[in-house]
Amino acid sequence: MNDGASENLFDILATGFPIDRASPAFLLPDGAAVSYGALEIAASKVATCLVSEGVAPGDRVALQAEKSWQGIAVYLGTLKAGAVFLPLNAAYTEAEIAYFLGDAEPALFIRDPDGFVADCADLAPLAPSVPRGADDLAAIIYTSGTTGRSKGAMLSHGNLASNARALVDIWGYSSDDVLLHALPIFHVHGLFISLHCTMLKGCPMIWLAKYDDAEVLAGLARATVMMGVPTFYTRLLAQPGFTKAVADGIRLFVCGSAPLLPSTFDEFEVRTGQRILERYGMSEAAVITSNPLKGERLAGSVGYPLPGVELRIGDGQETGVIEIKGPSVFSGYWRMPEKTAQEFTADGFFKTGDVGRRDPDGRVWISGRAKDLIISGGYNVYPKEVELVLDELPGVVESAVVGAPHADFGEAVVAVVIAKDRTEAELIAACREELAPYKTPKRVVFVDDLPRNAMGKVQKNLLRDRVAGLFV
Repeated sequence: MNDGASENLFDILATGFPIDRASPAFLLPDGAAVSYGALEIAASKVATCLVSEGVAPGDRVALQAEKSWQGIAVYLGTLKAGAVFLPLNAAYTEAEIAYFLGDAEPALFIRDPDGFVADCADLAPLAPSVPRGADDLAAIIYTSGTTGRSKGAMLSHGNLASNARALVDIWGYSSDDVLLHALPIFHVHGLFISLHCTMLKGCPMIWLAKYDDAEVLAGLARATVMMGVPTFYTRLLAQPGFTKAVADGIRLFVCGSAPLLPSTFDEFEVRTGQRILERYGMSEAAVITSNPLKGERLAGSVGYPLPGVELRIGDGQETGVIEIKGPSVFSGYWRMPEKTAQEFTADGFFKTGDVGRRDPDGRVWISGRAKDLIISGGYNVYPKEVELVLDELPGVVESAVVGAPHADFGEAVVAVVIAKDRTEAELIAACREELAPYKTPKRVVFVDDLPRNAMGKVQKNLLRDRVAGLFV
């Protein structure tokens, strides 16, 4: 923006808030509502509190808590204060949290947003917002590395604003929409993609703490848009109460964060008469491609690049690693300049690590991961992080972690282990002590040897083939 308007993301989002600030922002399960005015005031008071506590522009503010509207007030207040928001999964263990805090060095770590917002209630709202440029950092999103070391993707105010504006346009958002929000808010999908689109049009959100069959079915009766991961849609389809009549009020079902099985796509269309809109994104760039709002949506395709996004296949191959450039692409990894340099080409394209191809008309198809990423229930699991925990356990000689097809989660984490005098239940229980539930193996398979190639590298493709039928 060069028209003199504020480039602080808080101010950009607030331009979309309804003129009548008494309009609801959050519709809560207990029947209560939180207005846009109440949200704006709470966020502005949080900003005052942060500034008074000495949080300076560019300082990090970390939040680890269960989902609540007060957590969003902390997020928006952090933006308004010019600080950098660091969302952390509420399921992370103390050992996992210690790494993030040590790496990001936040000025403040909040675990009780409800109490924090209440403590700020008597303060005057901060006005105006702390000035920020489009290139200034707004958030750091940690994405686990294949070496076991998590990487902090640095996203700017401009990155997030440009992506939100593009999505509002291509998905046809209006002030008449109502979003069914059952996603977590420590994740790009629930925090940025869902929230920003809705706020830019001043829409209400049916605010669910998590996905729950009964609450989602009830929410569909009042919503016009639902955003979810494949697990949401497989669980809906398992409900006899999910009928065409129930889905008729929804103008748009969006799916992302993990590949949607073509069988789910097809079954959903048969049940509802609607086609799920699948899109493709990642922590480093938010949404990259999307199927069209109006036009053909094909099972297995993630559609076309968003306006302003350049997408190419690396090395000029028909199928290869997808590389991207555009206004939503992050600037690099926090305090990892060498890793950042490795992940960008000389002409400024980010190497996503996803393998795919493009049709002659530009439609994108994802065929797999260049690395060994497992996407379980919409969450990223990097095998090395799980292997590091397993390999430290008594009796474990060596482990290799892979994903296996799972009807509910898309992929499930499976550990293939060489071990002495250990049981599957013992190893799973031990992992649960160190890892978030979605990273913990759902099955452990014991072997005498791991298959290796001539260079001694474990051949995980053979292991994936071996465990492919575990959950079928």
